[in-house]
Amino acid sequence: MGKIGVVGSINMDMTVKAERIPLKGETVKGEDLKYIPGGKGANQAVAMAKLGAQVEMFGCVGDDAAGASLVKNMQETGVETKCIKTVAGTPTGLAMITVGDNDNTIVVVAGTNDDVDIAYVDEVKDSLLECEIVLLQHEIPQETVEYVIELCAGNGVKVVLNPGPARPVKKEILEKVTYLTPNEHEAVILFGEDISFEEIMKQYPEKLVITQGSRGVSTCLESGEVILVPARKANVVDTTGAGDTLNGAFTVAITEGMDIAKALAFANTAAGLSTEKFGAQGGMPSRDEVRKAMEG
Repeated sequence: MGKIGVVGSINMDMTVKAERIPLKGETVKGEDLKYIPGGKGANQAVAMAKLGAQVEMFGCVGDDAAGASLVKNMQETGVETKCIKTVAGTPTGLAMITVGDNDNTIVVVAGTNDDVDIAYVDEVKDSLLECEIVLLQHEIPQETVEYVIELCAGNGVKVVLNPGPARPVKKEILEKVTYLTPNEHEAVILFGEDISFEEIMKQYPEKLVITQGSRGVSTCLESGEVILVPARKANVVDTTGAGDTLNGAFTVAITEGMDIAKALAFANTAAGLSTEKFGAQGGMPSRDEVRKAMEG
């Protein structure tokens, strides 16, 4: 199995548990404040390393305590970090997360994630193009995402684009992506409301994968059949990072040569397991845990 690259965000998550998510103008009591490693990019890299994949992270942190601690955490989970750049004078990315009602709200401050620019990609290009597949998200600048997709497409490197947080993507960029994994909200932003998910998936067979939370994941097979791979029943503690686990596990499965239906079943199982523990990365399962859950 070849190397997987992740170009994306590295954040410190400041997570607080509340009895419920506050309404506008409302104050609620919070407890259990934690600082835990996050960022969609870093989460996906850690999810894949925990599943036994060879993963390299590409991104930027600040020259602060948060940055040093995030890089160390990735190294400890087995992610290759030699290309992560430390930027002086800009703080490491931060996400403020409120967890309540079995759901969450998130405010993200980009910090050094905005320094993952085209000049940085050019600096790390050689390592990036050694990857068999590269996973991207939307917590770094749009032009960087487009540049990496063009670069990979031109050099025979597969690309998985997880288009979250939601923002529009040019059609010609979508064409160059190997796999596209929006949730329902992101799919509407990408393709509009006038077309059903089923019709869109039929336009992009075995490429467009739409995640639907507790319902599961849908795609269209080459045969034209639209399938829904149901979510694994989970005893939900914290949904933070479940989507990142799903994307990571899906990418690992594809890199190992699983067909898309098997890859999605594997990804769903990993994502389900990740919701049963607190924190994005802490709850991510090992290869063994996923295998046991699939057998059970």
